[in-house]
Amino acid sequence: DAIVMIGEIGGSDEEICAEFIKKYVRKPVVGFIAGATAPKGRTMGHAGAIVGGAEDTAAAKMKIMRECGIHVVDSPAFIGQMMADVLKKAGITQ
Repeated sequence: DAIVMIGEIGGSDEEICAEFIKKYVRKPVVGFIAGATAPKGRTMGHAGAIVGGAEDTAAAKMKIMRECGIHVVDSPAFIGQMMADVLKKAGITQ
């Protein structure tokens, strides 16, 4: 009935996915980007998690996701509540 999208800082996969969702997906989507507090330029777990530019930051990715109609949360702790709210608003019973 709905999708949870979890991404991370660095790279462009989340932007590509958000654009795909905007164009093709009709289900509600709740999203979260991990790494918002990571220091710029520092490797966080693997090379793909390095923030290379302004478009790679958590804030930039969250902005793009919101512009594409994704309901973005600032913490994974809020995914469940946001999904419940989105499903209720969409009239999808739980």
